[in-house]
Amino acid sequence: MHVDSESMHEAATSGVPGLLASAMRVVSLLPSATEMLLAITGPDALSLDNRVRFVGRSHECDWPAPPAMKHVPVLTSARTKFTTSSDIDRQVREQLSTGESLYTLNADLLADLEPDLILTQDLCSVCSIDLSAVQRAVEQCALRQYDPPAVLSFNPQTVEGVLDDILALGRAIEEEPAALAAVVRLRERMDRAEAYVSPFAQRVNVAFLEWTDPVFVGGHWTPQLIERAGGEHPLNPTRATEHSGAAAGPVGQTQRAAGKSIQVSPADIVASRPEVVILCPCGLSLKQGIAEARALAQQEWLQELPAVRNGRIAVVDGNQMFNRPGPRLVDALEFLVGFLNDRPELIPEGFPWQPFVR
Repeated sequence: MHVDSESMHEAATSGVPGLLASAMRVVSLLPSATEMLLAITGPDALSLDNRVRFVGRSHECDWPAPPAMKHVPVLTSARTKFTTSSDIDRQVREQLSTGESLYTLNADLLADLEPDLILTQDLCSVCSIDLSAVQRAVEQCALRQYDPPAVLSFNPQTVEGVLDDILALGRAIEEEPAALAAVVRLRERMDRAEAYVSPFAQRVNVAFLEWTDPVFVGGHWTPQLIERAGGEHPLNPTRATEHSGAAAGPVGQTQRAAGKSIQVSPADIVASRPEVVILCPCGLSLKQGIAEARALAQQEWLQELPAVRNGRIAVVDGNQMFNRPGPRLVDALEFLVGFLNDRPELIPEGFPWQPFVR
């Protein structure tokens, strides 16, 4: 059973008899969904006596990481193993050509956990387990349970879409006031950060590299964040959505969106003349990202970029930041405002990044 955001509230309250009278058991197969869940419930979802219980997770669900998190069973694993950017690209393409998921899901353990609600995604089959694999596992659950679990699948394209997903999750677990409060807090932080961006200052030309071999530039919410922080992302800019007019000014920003991340050539990057390069390889740690930056620095074309000559290259932990459409996109916005506007005091403490020096 697949339930979209609009119908999730009804499904969550009508699926299992007496569901709301006992603890709702939630499995998250998506790290951003785990972060949304805990942003709503706080650590209470990890408690045995809370009305909403977090009972299963993906291997990528690693934040927040209180001691109790390690006791939540892991249900997924990756079929690929990172070696180099070009090799993982080859592995992914070969695996996808077979029609199989890039991830495995322990359907037996999932059924044993008897979840009431499964959180997953239908946005990217490369980043996390795909919806079809989850649906097959739910069918197996149906053979062992009175009623199969509901599935809430996220597919956000924009920052506002992420905030809407938090509200949808709040409805699904009957925690609407807490979800609304979480969204209000995130909105307030976004407004505070954007208040430091002068609408009259010249925008900073940014190249946001989401992969290095081949080169992909960021899409979806990432160009939105860059533009709201005072930058521009000419290799994959936002555009006014249908029926939004010019979508100009601060209010109009909510009516602008970019497409998915796209592959570009080194010549494209050179021609765009970025003043800042942000290297944030999808799914890689900060240490791995720095290694990729060193490898990229050997390419002759990179030396032609104004950002390289001016020492304006930042490496960011792609496993934790920007790539996850969850609450910490606000941290990413605060980082961008601080970095692009030379206001380091605005960068969140502990934000996982490092300036790259050749």
